[in-house]
Amino acid sequence: MRAERRREVLVCGGAAGLAMGGYGLAAALRGRWPAGADAVAVPYHAHLWDLLHGEAAGDLLFNWHSGYGVPFLADFFAYLMNPFSWLTALLPRDRGELAVLLVTLATIGLGTALMARLLGRLHPGPRRLRALAAVGYGLCAWVLDVGGAAPMWLWGLVSLPLLGLAADWCLHERRWVAGTLCVTLAWAGNLYTAALATLAAGLLFAVRLFAAPRPLRRRVRATGRAVTMTTAGVLLASPVLFVAVRAEQEAQPESPVQPLGPSGLGVHLAQLLPATHGGRALPDAAIGLFGLLLVCGLPFNRRVRPRERAFWCAALVLVVLGFVWTPTVLVWHGLAIPAGGPYRVSFVLSGLLVLAGWVSLAHRPDPVTLLGGAAVVAVIAGVAASRHAVHPATWVLLTVGGAVLLAALWILDRRHPDRRANAVATWVIGGAVLGNAVWSGYAALGAAPSGSVSAADVRAGHAAVRAADDWPRGRSDPGPHAYTTNDPLLLGGQGGGYFSGYLPTVAALLLHDLGAGWTAGGRQTSSVTDPVGRALFAVRAHLDDGPPPYGFTPVRSAAPPLVSVLPPDTRPETSSVWSRQESLLGGQVYDAPLPVPAGGPAPTLHGTSGWSVPAGDEGTVLTAACTPGSTAFFHGVWYRGTVSGLGTSYRSDGEQPTTAVAIHRLGTVPADGVVRVTLRSDTVSQVPARPIGCLRTDALEAAVAHRTATGATRVAAGGHTLAATLPAGATGTALVAVPATVGWACAVDGGRPAAPTPVLGMIGVPLGPGASRIACTFRPPGLTEGLTVASATAAVLALVTAFAHLARRRPAHTPRRTRRAAGSAAEA
Repeated sequence: MRAERRREVLVCGGAAGLAMGGYGLAAALRGRWPAGADAVAVPYHAHLWDLLHGEAAGDLLFNWHSGYGVPFLADFFAYLMNPFSWLTALLPRDRGELAVLLVTLATIGLGTALMARLLGRLHPGPRRLRALAAVGYGLCAWVLDVGGAAPMWLWGLVSLPLLGLAADWCLHERRWVAGTLCVTLAWAGNLYTAALATLAAGLLFAVRLFAAPRPLRRRVRATGRAVTMTTAGVLLASPVLFVAVRAEQEAQPESPVQPLGPSGLGVHLAQLLPATHGGRALPDAAIGLFGLLLVCGLPFNRRVRPRERAFWCAALVLVVLGFVWTPTVLVWHGLAIPAGGPYRVSFVLSGLLVLAGWVSLAHRPDPVTLLGGAAVVAVIAGVAASRHAVHPATWVLLTVGGAVLLAALWILDRRHPDRRANAVATWVIGGAVLGNAVWSGYAALGAAPSGSVSAADVRAGHAAVRAADDWPRGRSDPGPHAYTTNDPLLLGGQGGGYFSGYLPTVAALLLHDLGAGWTAGGRQTSSVTDPVGRALFAVRAHLDDGPPPYGFTPVRSAAPPLVSVLPPDTRPETSSVWSRQESLLGGQVYDAPLPVPAGGPAPTLHGTSGWSVPAGDEGTVLTAACTPGSTAFFHGVWYRGTVSGLGTSYRSDGEQPTTAVAIHRLGTVPADGVVRVTLRSDTVSQVPARPIGCLRTDALEAAVAHRTATGATRVAAGGHTLAATLPAGATGTALVAVPATVGWACAVDGGRPAAPTPVLGMIGVPLGPGASRIACTFRPPGLTEGLTVASATAAVLALVTAFAHLARRRPAHTPRRTRRAAGSAAEA
């Protein structure tokens, strides 16, 4: 038994080592990183480093660094629950890419090892070939194209074989508690991929349940164990599930995604071939030529029982068709096509292909099977070639690699008793599998843009932000300059930039209404770009775009404290971005007249909705009268075209509702007080009714000085708490420059905590007749309920474990009929 376990460890470890080595070799040869890692994975892991080393302003519950203060627990569950992410703490902070690479390699290794184990449970067969088959899963096209840049999704590579092993235990009616913990580990690691892996594992369970002859009673028992195991495992992960569901309810809606277009059968079939990544939104399902030959030969393998062949082929056909038809693609993805790509579920198809291929390989495919598989692969390549979807590298792999693999598999069948011939054939197959994987990885990584942020840039930006740190009295904003979409996580500080699927709508709309830009329909926000916006968010230092080598320039400015006081009679005005800023600032600092058309194609005014600006190169001219010497700004929001005025010209790439453009500085108003702006639109575009605002600097300075004098005298911030000391007897509303997201509760002078009263999206705390202190605490919605459900489930699980232990220790019970028969025999 011990020797058997040692051999199994060697098989799984060997599979893991081959997969990790193949991916690392492809990345090293290409010298590139998959697209998206720098924008999301690296900044999040940099923030995890800060949390683990005690250098973050927030904690797991709240993130003070991004979006000017947003909840973080749901994002932690979504982006950082891969257990290997904790390896980040072992490396320097500025080596984020290396940290993500280590997480990726470790996850690939574990997923491949578990798949090797699952293949052994599915059917016995040659151990070395089982390891090579598992490598096709660990280095499938989904890993090379998508998963490598997203460690959070890559946990799905582990979840699928882990749930497959749990299903195997159900079929053999053993290890119910261990299976439940496996389900919990999968769902806690990443909800999204766990749900997809659970569907695939359920399909695998059904195929195995009905492909082999079993009594009805055993099928019912196995199904009951599977259902209860899955339910208990999901309930045990309730804190993750409840927090994520509540966060999704409060999150900014995802950008509209167009339905899937007709890509054609040939283009989809091409994705089964090696090295066919083309950058298009198609299922990355390739598992390498070795696995493809085996799975295509399965229908012809007469050594596999007809019933088992039929079930496997039917399951694969159903899944493949489910990836082609839009309604079933929606089912796979929770009835919503993801904006980041409609085939994030591709790894489950790759896993099922590997499992089916192993069924054929474990039954030693004969020449008929090999020829049939080769013929099917040739048909797939021919159909794909007719749509120009096959690359030259793919033809090389198909011809040369196919011939080598077919010869090796033929030797394994014909020279089966010959150990030396088997060893040579296995080594040849191993070389072909590894070469195929490295070549495919090299091609996939080459299709991704580089554009990575250097460690020197990160160090310089991080040092500049920390040098100006004044938290919590004020903010040091790493924007509006941006290396990535998550610079506040990457560089530190407290900025407005943030990209998250759980970004609260309140935070996105607050920044949008105050003139900050957004992309991805509001799921990616940016820092404010104008002086009044910075004053409102207590930004006392920020990084502006600047010259090389680092591309930024540190700038400091005066700003009131994080907590200020609005007078009791304050009534917010929301007619324009300028009036909203003035309402929160507590003073009039802008000239914002209604502009007058003064040349070019005439725009149309639609009341307070704004102007429709015609398209054309001639340009529509708008003029506005402002105070001479003031600073003119333009806010086009959704405008798409070129904006010129006061010696400044810039490109505005707005597109409603996905991309909103931030307030942009034009220049100093001339002595005649006339601001002349020319709009050259790409298409008919919309601008606000009052797109031009002229800031009077002296008025802003006076307003900031007043807010500082009447604001908090002391501010203290914890991981998810905030307290401020106010001037004695302060009345009106304490305005906290933080988005009023659900979960905040504030108390005045030690009173009973209550939900704040939002003021245009910021936290507002009514002070009543007079107060001197406020204290606010944040608790993620859904956390209490999730912990309650998980605790109850854990108690049930503990009881089941205890009863099972007692049952094993209790002596075997002899049935009454047996005892009577034994007694009668003794009397006789």
